[in-house]
Amino acid sequence: MVNEGAGGPRSRRGSHKVVPSSDQDGTGADRATGEVPCPSNGETESLNKKSADHNKIQMNRQNLMRQFDTQVNEFMDSLIEESASLDSSHVSTVFPLSEKEKSKLRVTQPPQGQSKQFVIRRSLLDDLFEVNHIRTIYHMFIALLILFIFSTLVVDFIDEGRLVLEFDLLVYAFGQFPLVVVTWMCMFLSTLVVPYVLLSVWANVYPTSNHQGLWTVLAGSLLLLYQGLCLGFLPTYVVLKNGLPPASCFILILEQVRLIMKAHSFIRENVPRVRSLERSKTNSVAVPQFTQYIYFLFAPTLIYRDNYPRNPCIRWGYVAIQFSQVLGCLFYAYYIFVRLCIPQFRSISMQLFDLRAMVLCVFNSILPGVLVLFLAFFAFLHCWLNAFAEMLRFGDRMFYKDWWNSTSFANYYRTWNVVVHDWLYYYVYRDFLWMTQKRFRAAAMLVVFTVSAVVHEYVLAICFGFFYPVLFCLFMCFGMVFNFVLNDRRKGPIWNVIMWTALFLGQGVLICLYSQEWYAQRFCPIQEPSFIDLLKPRSWTCSP
Repeated sequence: MVNEGAGGPRSRRGSHKVVPSSDQDGTGADRATGEVPCPSNGETESLNKKSADHNKIQMNRQNLMRQFDTQVNEFMDSLIEESASLDSSHVSTVFPLSEKEKSKLRVTQPPQGQSKQFVIRRSLLDDLFEVNHIRTIYHMFIALLILFIFSTLVVDFIDEGRLVLEFDLLVYAFGQFPLVVVTWMCMFLSTLVVPYVLLSVWANVYPTSNHQGLWTVLAGSLLLLYQGLCLGFLPTYVVLKNGLPPASCFILILEQVRLIMKAHSFIRENVPRVRSLERSKTNSVAVPQFTQYIYFLFAPTLIYRDNYPRNPCIRWGYVAIQFSQVLGCLFYAYYIFVRLCIPQFRSISMQLFDLRAMVLCVFNSILPGVLVLFLAFFAFLHCWLNAFAEMLRFGDRMFYKDWWNSTSFANYYRTWNVVVHDWLYYYVYRDFLWMTQKRFRAAAMLVVFTVSAVVHEYVLAICFGFFYPVLFCLFMCFGMVFNFVLNDRRKGPIWNVIMWTALFLGQGVLICLYSQEWYAQRFCPIQEPSFIDLLKPRSWTCSP
């Protein structure tokens, strides 16, 4: 009140010009000389409070980001790992989970020996693409495709003087397509009839027969004979006899492998059911309905169940988008080979084997190899399987997990292709442990790697038309070593970097060596080759 009286009636703006008490102590002279005045005790407390508030805000922000990151990780882990134990109506309750809730879930999870559980869940990329930051990466790949198309048109216009829009490589790769369709129809119809009829006949005779072992051996032998001749030999003979181009070969051979795995799963899941009903002396129908078997042959899974969780409706717009993306990936792969692979390998295939040229070839092949890897994953494991799942209202869309976050190759093998991994785990790994009474786990893992490597190399050898076991060696040598060295105990970003580095280098080696051998087989043919010549890489002995 004394200050207000002394100052008289002044405006609020004038009140801000009152000289602080520090000026009465000589601070005014300091201000005249240009020195910074010392704040008063009140201003010092105010500045300290503002600084403390700012630090507190920064700490709260960092804590919030850490908490958000933790919740997102818990959410993804819960969807991927823990939702398998939940009913489809409980899937929406998984975000986020406290430790108490997690402990309850662990109690309700199926035991270790129980089979795979199917629940309604979306594919991981469908969820991630709803985040703008992740969808931008998708847009970047589209932009790269546009640049590939534009560069091809410009180069063709410069060389030819006109716009050339020809897809001769695609036309060649999918050549003789009517033969592919006819062969596939025969394969599918035989798989539709033979395994189901064999199981039905055996299930009707087995419970009341006095020679159950004989009937079982007879039915099993007929099934193996069918799989070996009709599904194994005949499609391979058609491919080799008619010299089908690579894409047409891949369609038939991959369908051959898929149908064999489907038939095995159907028999493997229903035989124990028939035997258990025979022991319990019940009159229940042991063989599933024919419509259930037809649904399984088209369903995007290799594990048979009588019923799967189903979505209420079909989103045909979603189906159209997925198939259009598959088509876009095909054109993407076409431009990758046209712009990045063919010019390089066509010239290098005319040279003798040289270590320097080989090293440069491997590193130049990393980019197209990685792009082809991404395209194969996105086109098949995401778009193709999701399209069929949507048309069939198949609810469980976990065809892959977050393999890109793997810090170990052991985790990468489990998460890259969940559909195939489940089949290998339940019908190779676990059945091997069951037959050996769980005494040879390392041997069971070796068997899984061997089966996977042999099948992969078989597909490549038949489709490319030559035996060059690069993938088999990488799988059985480096793959096995990385599986044990880079195991699940490896955590942290550095291990993810190591995993990606090895993956990139492996893709470069595959693209380089198989492409060189492809061109060497065509530019350096051998008249009447011997068996040793067929096993010897042509690119090592080819002379220009």
